[in-house]
Amino acid sequence: MDAMTTHRKKIIAGNWKMNGSLQANAALLQALAAGLQVAAPACAVIVAAPAVYLAQIQALVAGTPIALAAQDVSAHDAGAYTGEVSAAMLAEFGASHALAGHSERRQYHGETDAAVAAKAAAALAGGITPIVCVGETLQEREQGQTAAVVARQLAAVIDLLGARTRDIVVAYEPVWAIGTGRTATPEQAQQVHAALREQLQHADAQDVCILYGGSMNAANAAQLLAQPDIDGGLVGGASLKAQDFLQIVAAARTA
Repeated sequence: MDAMTTHRKKIIAGNWKMNGSLQANAALLQALAAGLQVAAPACAVIVAAPAVYLAQIQALVAGTPIALAAQDVSAHDAGAYTGEVSAAMLAEFGASHALAGHSERRQYHGETDAAVAAKAAAALAGGITPIVCVGETLQEREQGQTAAVVARQLAAVIDLLGARTRDIVVAYEPVWAIGTGRTATPEQAQQVHAALREQLQHADAQDVCILYGGSMNAANAAQLLAQPDIDGGLVGGASLKAQDFLQIVAAARTA
């Protein structure tokens, strides 16, 4: 572990995607809270839930170590933007973080690098920490474009935020490894994380936490989290299973 690593607390964030119900949410969070009470986490624990459930979850996580994140945030403060949710609105419901630029938003909703940067800026302005997602597709990886793609995506954010870049979280999520069961090897993931760290260092933001977000699960978490530049995980499917998610949180304790 290098000297800089000690400055960065690990983060395990669960992204529920478009899953959940009032009953399922309550059962999952009660199980998570009970597990975290038995073994206090050595990392920050965050759940990113659909916006309609924020009020319910705000109440359920009160008094627990679990923080709440939104899965998206508007680039706008207020106004005629039907269906959008602003950072100020999210903050009122206890959200401390918001995902920005998840690959599914980029792919299915056409979010550009500039749009993602604008969302990150709006989140910060509203007192929300953006978890900025970057990552390459399988085609881009096979064409040797991984480094260029993630550097471009992060550069858009750095260029807009400037010194505020140090207040974000970054998540590297290789698109080809999301929900596919395929995972970057620890070495592949570390290589990209190291490049992102160097880019952040040039922006005087070397202490930003960088999470790995490509099918992290209970079986591979320890190996991934042992890498010097991997500061945690953005967990998809495994975050919907209390036992699996708790095992990933436990892996962060020993990493």
